[in-house]
Amino acid sequence: MATHISPTGQAGRSDPRHQTLLLPDSATFRWTTIVLTGLIGLTAVAGGVAIASGFENESLIPTPSVLAGSVFTSFVIPGLLLAVVVGGLQLLAAVLAIVRSRWTILAVTVAAIALLVWIFVETAMIPWSMLQAVYFAAGLVEIGLVMVGLGLLSSGTRR
Repeated sequence: MATHISPTGQAGRSDPRHQTLLLPDSATFRWTTIVLTGLIGLTAVAGGVAIASGFENESLIPTPSVLAGSVFTSFVIPGLLLAVVVGGLQLLAAVLAIVRSRWTILAVTVAAIALLVWIFVETAMIPWSMLQAVYFAAGLVEIGLVMVGLGLLSSGTRR
């Protein structure tokens, strides 16, 4: 067993079986969180602004005809929800990881759930696209990141 110094300055023993690179206070966890949530957040804000402003590009943004039968008559509200809620939560998680906040894991969890809910609702309302699959996978990666960061997927004795 290796000796380590705890955050309180006390020497102790650590069990290598319980060590992981993705502990919430590790650089790997922090930078993975910053990059993943930052990229998702920036693209969600950009996509939300593009949708809300009426930018139409058949390959990226569906035409308003796909909203027929939904509660929305335009993409303004969905665009704002994507930019502010989904993008905002992702960027908040990135900022909290940058400043090493103790709330980072909670923020990543909430951001991932918001992203997954967005994708579920979106696939129910508009035709499926590969972009939805990519963001769905990203949301699952965020959930996995949180689970590993909490030690829920580590091998060895349960705490």
